[in-house]
Amino acid sequence: MKRILILGGTTEARQLAGKLAARADLAITLSLAGRTENPVTQGVPTRVGGFGGAEGLAAYFGEAGMHLLIDATHPYAGRISANAAQAARNTGVPIIALRRPGWESVRGDRWIPVDNVAGAVEALGASPRRVFLALGRQEVAAFEAAPQHHYLIRSVEPVEPRLAVHDATYLLARGPFREADERTLLESHSIDTVVSKNSGGEATYGKIAAARALGIEVIVIRRPTLPDVPSAETVEALAAMVDHFLEPDAERGV
Repeated sequence: MKRILILGGTTEARQLAGKLAARADLAITLSLAGRTENPVTQGVPTRVGGFGGAEGLAAYFGEAGMHLLIDATHPYAGRISANAAQAARNTGVPIIALRRPGWESVRGDRWIPVDNVAGAVEALGASPRRVFLALGRQEVAAFEAAPQHHYLIRSVEPVEPRLAVHDATYLLARGPFREADERTLLESHSIDTVVSKNSGGEATYGKIAAARALGIEVIVIRRPTLPDVPSAETVEALAAMVDHFLEPDAERGV
């Protein structure tokens, strides 16, 4: 029985875990960071909470007897991915990663690329705007530095404490989000600017397509640099890599 740890929190991680758990020769553990209080049911044995950085993760490998680590975290979980790669190097446990492709701008998009959330705050400028923040609750506090804008804030769980700004509307919702619904949302709140990560995938692309159709600017936060480890872009392609990386080093040609 080969033991695999999947670092998750994404739809693809859940799908991959289910796919691999169907195999009788694999024992799957799915790890969640614990930022969401009521996560979607994962369907496999799940560990919730951090490991204590790269050292703690490496120690867990030894305690649990892991044979393979799969990083299927969100494209913006840069610190977790870095810790995973370091732990794998320190222990010799093979690592593979799911690297979801980012969105590409197309004709009609009005994208303003920035490097981070602070850059997004600055890009809004001094004049009041009506801004849709589609970032998740961990990042929105930075926009307190620009209280002149009206904010529509969407998150899976409540933003607590609420922002110290003059005008904000809070919306609780979990994707996927259809383009038609996103267009209705933007129009009903008179949004003139969207702030978004370049998350990739179909589940949250609706707001990008809706903004294009309405001629609305989108401030796009670039992805962090992630570790260079063997990777695939889809669940199917990554699942096909598993057996190769479970082989002894000599057989893999390492």
